[in-house]
Amino acid sequence: MSITQQSGAGAATSTLDVDRSDKHYRDWLKEAVRKVQADANRSADTHLLFFPLPEHWGIDLYLKDESTHPTGSLKHRLARSLFLYGLCNGWIRPGRPVIEASSGSTAVSEAYFAKLIGVPFIAVMPRTTSAEKCRLIEFHGGQCHFVDDSRLMYEEAADLAVRTGGHYMDQFTYAERATDWRGNNNIAESIYQQLRLERYPEPAWIVATAGTGGTSATIARYVHYMQHDTRICVPDPENSCFFDGWVDNDPGATSDSSSRIEGIGRPRMEPSFVPGAIDRMMKVPDAASVAAVRALEQAIGRRAGGSTGTGLWSALKIVSEMVAEGRTGSVVTLLCDPGDRYLDKYYSDAWLAEQGLDIAPYTATIETLLATGVWPE
Repeated sequence: MSITQQSGAGAATSTLDVDRSDKHYRDWLKEAVRKVQADANRSADTHLLFFPLPEHWGIDLYLKDESTHPTGSLKHRLARSLFLYGLCNGWIRPGRPVIEASSGSTAVSEAYFAKLIGVPFIAVMPRTTSAEKCRLIEFHGGQCHFVDDSRLMYEEAADLAVRTGGHYMDQFTYAERATDWRGNNNIAESIYQQLRLERYPEPAWIVATAGTGGTSATIARYVHYMQHDTRICVPDPENSCFFDGWVDNDPGATSDSSSRIEGIGRPRMEPSFVPGAIDRMMKVPDAASVAAVRALEQAIGRRAGGSTGTGLWSALKIVSEMVAEGRTGSVVTLLCDPGDRYLDKYYSDAWLAEQGLDIAPYTATIETLLATGVWPE
């Protein structure tokens, strides 16, 4: 600190000058930001997969395949944005841990970026998180810190950051702030670029499930900013409060149970969930989500996680409405992560029986729709 004082005929002045810059830290910061940006620069865009529907319907259904990111999920985009946000705000510091409250995929991606820039990473997560996700977090150098009640993740992550001198990333607060929703190759801009040569380049609907709510907020804001006519639908699984909070316009809505569909559904209305930007929500039974991911494998030979099934079920419901009304157009939903992370859950009949989930009626609904164009009520 330097203090300069002047006196004499003129008015007295004093200057307080505090310089906290540190060349070692600034050099580290520049290199960390470069590494994170380089990851984006060398990553190809994710594919837009075609889900087969009868040609005469005049409707095209696509899945944006986010499982092809380096860490295998939609959350790779979010983790990159959160790391850039935390670095540029001066929150992430060399040698200090980054801590996140996560049900799995975000933690996998954040562990990857923490390792990339050389800082420790700790994931605070429910004890019920799939074993494969835990393995992937540890594969990327992260640690798993379990809680028995998912509602305690936030407090435990914040407390852990204080105890370790680290940074609590807090995806549920900062997801919608960290992402540039105006464009810059975000997921929304990518979808429209990939559709530009299709017969319906402006989708009638984009269906995006919500964990933090950041992806649906990014897509909805981009649609409004670019003045597209696309509508945004957010499906919500059982044991999540987003649907009730949206319907009742209640920011204080809560749920007493944890979502069985990993990565989406929350026990509270998260700060990154932006209800006013969304056109429609659906409440999707968990058994329907599982039926849909199994139908996806039958249709295109790809296994996906449960959140993909939640979105696909809702997308197929929208397709059925378009068929009934004689409307043509395109619908886009997301393939959020690969099914190999959930072989012991959504692809296990034993797990379904343990959970009391009967997917047969929902499988029959999908089969009837694809065969006749009619959604059984």
